[in-house]
Amino acid sequence: MPSATPPRSFCFINNGLPPKVAWVCIVTMSAVCFLALFGHFAVAVAVKDDIRSPAVAGRFYPENPDKLRAAIQLFLADAVPPESEPPIAIVSPHAGYIFSGQIMADAFAQAKGHAYDLIVILGVNHSRSGFGGVSVFAAGGFQTPLGIAAIDSEAARRLMERFPEALFDKPVHQNEHSIEVLVPFVQVLFPDTPILPVIVSLRDDKACTHFGEALAQSLVHKNPLIVASSDLSHYPKYGDASRVDRNTLQAMASLDIRRFQQVVRNQESLSLLGLSTCACGDRPVAAAMAAAKVLGASSGRIVSYANSGESLGGKRDQVVGYGAVGFYRHPTKISGNPFPEPPADMNPAPLLTSQQQVLLQFARKTLIQYLKTETIPLPRFPDPLLYARQGAFVTLKRHGELRGCIGHMENDLPLGQVVGHMALQAAFNDRRFSPLKFAELEAIEIEVSVLTPFQRIDGPGRIIIGRDGVMLQKAGRSAVFLPQVAPEQGWGLDDMLAQLSLKAGLSPSAWKEGASLYIFQAQVFSESSPRP
Repeated sequence: MPSATPPRSFCFINNGLPPKVAWVCIVTMSAVCFLALFGHFAVAVAVKDDIRSPAVAGRFYPENPDKLRAAIQLFLADAVPPESEPPIAIVSPHAGYIFSGQIMADAFAQAKGHAYDLIVILGVNHSRSGFGGVSVFAAGGFQTPLGIAAIDSEAARRLMERFPEALFDKPVHQNEHSIEVLVPFVQVLFPDTPILPVIVSLRDDKACTHFGEALAQSLVHKNPLIVASSDLSHYPKYGDASRVDRNTLQAMASLDIRRFQQVVRNQESLSLLGLSTCACGDRPVAAAMAAAKVLGASSGRIVSYANSGESLGGKRDQVVGYGAVGFYRHPTKISGNPFPEPPADMNPAPLLTSQQQVLLQFARKTLIQYLKTETIPLPRFPDPLLYARQGAFVTLKRHGELRGCIGHMENDLPLGQVVGHMALQAAFNDRRFSPLKFAELEAIEIEVSVLTPFQRIDGPGRIIIGRDGVMLQKAGRSAVFLPQVAPEQGWGLDDMLAQLSLKAGLSPSAWKEGASLYIFQAQVFSESSPRP
């Protein structure tokens, strides 16, 4: 079993998320590169009762079947709408659902409602050192919490005849997550359709193309959907990842295999800080592109993109990229922008009532989704203003009494992401309260305070009660009151500063000498009283 202790490069993920989510994130990111290695012999012939047990349920995705099904349904409900034409092949990420579940859903949603008689899933080898070929899971089934997805053994036999180098090397599949995490989406969308899981770990670019062509030729009597499993850049900074991943996805969507391989290699040779790969599943992707072309694909479409820095609680110093791509017989129109986040220098502005409602609804949705499924939504909005960098507090009240309040005061992250993250923090990480329970949600009212930048002042005379929030810092301690706190408590200026000092763990008079004071304003709105 992989260790639950993350290496230093993964420590960013435990950033105030609910304990269960933070633990899942740590183990998920650690397991991507450090799944335990097993030295076993290759098995050439499969047995009919070969059932591959789940290896990452409860870590990469929910182990409870009801929560797993609900998570997939919620992700699909928010997915990018499909084209009218069914895709021949799609590319999907394979990280934990906390990070990439929505992009997985975007990819699979492109095939939703269409009839396929086989789902081929091309995975990458993370788990068996030294394996450099093709392993077809040739019979039996893949088990997940949703049941057993049956293997099309006849399709496996045909593929192995067309590509004799392929083996059924069971240990390669045993602990590999890149196929397993996608199987539940197949089970929800195509419940009676068999699968063909294949690990593609060929070391030669031309061999990937040759295998993809052989795969297509083995499927001429089928109506298959080919799914290539691949994440994108690993561990660069957010801005570098966005630029590199855009180039990779554009090359992928071109259906030009050689161009795709060259773009990946060229970018990996740039020695970009933190970048270890541009596409960990470049081999499965190249094979899927080759197969799709033989099966009649003439165009590709970038469906969506995100990286781990955009997830709730995700930091942006080391990220992993995720993209969804579809390959089609006919040229498709690109509807919407798969790279929606505006520039970082976008100026904040007062929010309209409609924009306030969107943030409040997203905060509630975040809490509902986590409590129901142990997953969280991806913060993406059609309104550019919700990507402006602003700090915010989220306050939870139950029957008018405080039930949690935590904020992010820096102006370094998009507002919508901050609100979703702080909703989780207020619900599960405010140490004054026990973690929120689902039964409480109906009685919870959510309030959001969107902050202006902090301004240091030279004395308390600058503070206007009811207008200004205040932060006090002294002796390595600090505390903050939002603008609405003093009026709600009936405090005057001296009372407020005394209480602020006590909140910081100092004496009531600590504010009078040697303390640094900062003021800010806030646009405050709640579910019961959105404000223009």
